[in-house]
Amino acid sequence: MRLVVDLNRCQGYAQCAFLAPDVFEMHGEEALLYDPHADQAQHDAVVRAAAACPVQAIFVEGVAGLGEVGEEAPAATGAQGREASDAR
Repeated sequence: MRLVVDLNRCQGYAQCAFLAPDVFEMHGEEALLYDPHADQAQHDAVVRAAAACPVQAIFVEGVAGLGEVGEEAPAATGAQGREASDAR
């Protein structure tokens, strides 16, 4: 399994470190450290961590709906990276 975290998008909410502590670790209050080649045994925890990321900064290879590694991340707009809706 291979994963990538968009560290420009990551806001340090640490949901990933809480859900998959063997793969993700907070260094200080804002810096995230992670294993890009996490063990397959961590698959379920990594998928839960990616799904729980408030800003969708985690991309996991081969997991539908969570972005694909190498796929361009969608442009972040709005307060939490969600697309802004047109109120007209």
